Amino acid sequence: MQAFRLIVLIVLVSLTAVAQTPPASTPPVDDAFVQSEFGSTCKLVPGPAPTIADLNGDGIDDIVIVARCTNPMLDQAEHAYKVVDPYNSFFGYGNPKVTSAFASEDPGRRGLALLIIHGAGAEAWRSATTKAKFLIINLPFQQIMVKKLAVRKKMVTAIYAEESGGEKAISAMFWDGKKYKYQPLGSTME
Repeated sequence: MQAFRLIVLIVLVSLTAVAQTPPASTPPVDDAFVQSEFGSTCKLVPGPAPTIADLNGDGIDDIVIVARCTNPMLDQAEHAYKVVDPYNSFFGYGNPKVTSAFASEDPGRRGLALLIIHGAGAEAWRSATTKAKFLIINLPFQQIMVKKLAVRKKMVTAIYAEESGGEKAISAMFWDGKKYKYQPLGSTME
């Protein structure tokens, strides 16, 4: 177990960070933008800035937004996004129609979601016709950051999460070419 923790620490230390905040020329993301892309049940969470990075490896900027969504399934068809639950899929309960009803034990974490827009064309994630949109549910996180991750000897851009809960743990979520996958990385070394 100590060797695994040491490997996780070495990987985390050696990773190169990618852009985590929007460029100064990009207008800020607000509730109107979030609701136009994901519906009226989602609202921007104050505090964490949206993260811009190429998550799907196509060379075009994508965006990750922390939001609170009271009913993620409701606006899925109208706003052309897909509700996914990589966390519970990892543990064998991957149907978001079922897992969207799971409530967090922490009332402050209920409804917390990541909104991801895969950009298209010169306007990237701001384009009227984006490549894809995802609403990630049930990821237990306190804070996120975007960094590189080695997956089967290939470097991918991943969303790292400092997980909430009893023991502090680090996990990563990454695009595998078809879907977002969750991967636990171990405990933090404090």
